[in-house]
Amino acid sequence: MALYAISDLHLSLSGEKPMDVFSDVWKDHQQKIEDNWREIVRDSDTVLMAGDLSWSLRMDSGKQDLDYLSGLPGRKILIKGNHDYWWKGITKLNSMYPDIDFIQNNSFLWDGYAICGSRGWMIPGSSTFDEENDRKIFERELIRMRLSLETAKKKADMGIIAMIHYPPTNETFQDSAFTDLFEEYGVEKVIYGHLHGNALKRVMEGNRKGVEYILTSCDHIGFRPVLIKE
Repeated sequence: MALYAISDLHLSLSGEKPMDVFSDVWKDHQQKIEDNWREIVRDSDTVLMAGDLSWSLRMDSGKQDLDYLSGLPGRKILIKGNHDYWWKGITKLNSMYPDIDFIQNNSFLWDGYAICGSRGWMIPGSSTFDEENDRKIFERELIRMRLSLETAKKKADMGIIAMIHYPPTNETFQDSAFTDLFEEYGVEKVIYGHLHGNALKRVMEGNRKGVEYILTSCDHIGFRPVLIKE
């Protein structure tokens, strides 16, 4: 019963958004993911997914990608990414698939560990952070992360593993309100994604003030789920 992680699958079974237009690395990426997934993930395993599952804008097309995901081995636990526009109504989502759990102000258990998370947002101090447009969203995501962490704290026997789609620091790796939250709640590991291409040349990974940070963007991990715990 192992725990794996992968993010930023950017599925588009409808064919509307091929990923290889961004880089040859993404050529046939869906097949790469499926081949690697089926090679290592068993039905008894769980896979954490830190956002950007599908390019779909609406649930009618997004369901096609979710159906595909459900057909892969193992249990899946998801948070929302910045491109997951199909994500509507957490109660409905959590009633759709027996093998997929969706996190939004809530948490789920895996072998005594509480799995929680939120999408996050651009961090103050980032080159792209705009105080007028981004501050409100950033503060809202902080609230959502705390709500999820609170539910996790109440049910965790072994520890807490958090997911956040956006990187939890800015480009200079300064402390942020998100890293402060993870330290406050004693989070053991943080899974994140969002970064691709040139942004992968300088990333934050490893132990930082007692919290292990793991980047799981598909093109960073070779389109292969990475082992988190076993």
